[in-house]
Amino acid sequence: MKGQGVNKEPGCSWMQIKNKIHSFITGDKEHEQIQDIYATLRKLYTSLKATGYVPDTEFVLHDIDEEQKESSLLYHSEKLAVAYGLLVTSKGMPIQIMKNLRICGDCHTFIKFVSHVTKREIDIRDGNRFHHFRNRSCSCGDFW
Repeated sequence: MKGQGVNKEPGCSWMQIKNKIHSFITGDKEHEQIQDIYATLRKLYTSLKATGYVPDTEFVLHDIDEEQKESSLLYHSEKLAVAYGLLVTSKGMPIQIMKNLRICGDCHTFIKFVSHVTKREIDIRDGNRFHHFRNRSCSCGDFW
């Protein structure tokens, strides 16, 4: 596609915390707390896998091995935003995120699990619809 002059828009998620906009792109390394965000995300990932979450690597379009695909999925922008929200908001507070593109199926499943494990409500407005995640379910009825 790139050879034909077609560029894919990068995934971007953002949220407002204390009157400041925090934005994340897939694979982000620029945020001032990125090390803490990555650590939180890796810890969360391990916890979710123990409760039945299985990464859906079919959503990775690159020709790489399974382990690299799982790693690639882990750093999607909405997952980074969720991890940041968990880091900086009070326990039990809802997390609200905006996203420029449609959420991928793996992120959708991941965030359903996060809502259950953390007992948090997570709202994401993506390029197609509004998702309200609560207790391992989503308001979209898994139709996105």
